[in-house]
Amino acid sequence: MELTKVFTLEQFEQGLESWRWIGLAGKVPVLASLFGDVIFRAEDGFWWLDAVEGSLTQPWEDADAVRAELNTVDGRERYLLASLAEAAGQRGLGLAAEQVYDFKHSPVLGGEVSLNNLGVIDFVVGLNIAGQIHEQVRDLPPGTPISGITIS
Repeated sequence: MELTKVFTLEQFEQGLESWRWIGLAGKVPVLASLFGDVIFRAEDGFWWLDAVEGSLTQPWEDADAVRAELNTVDGRERYLLASLAEAAGQRGLGLAAEQVYDFKHSPVLGGEVSLNNLGVIDFVVGLNIAGQIHEQVRDLPPGTPISGITIS
């Protein structure tokens, strides 16, 4: 099973519109996970936008380091949620070319990272919604009750 997807620059740009707050300047999207996470190339290395956690980190110095880590079992689990993606496929939850997996109830809002909480969504829509949610809750202390989210 292929655990990554490539989208057009336009698709990446549209999906990432709501993530500007996280510091994407100078970073070029190159690859996405089946869950809408994005790997970026920049002058200082390769970056990981975790759309589930709402974080941006720089775990790799170069493309070889990205490939090496994603070729390990631990790397595929950590970055690509490999076993969850494979379980979704076995359950018949297929993806069209423009789709990724999405959590029906976002984990940042208390949803579980589980097969029973998994659905399918258009990549652009899912990534954009995730960015909007994470921006709205990013400054809240852990455990803060959330009474409403606005999606545009």
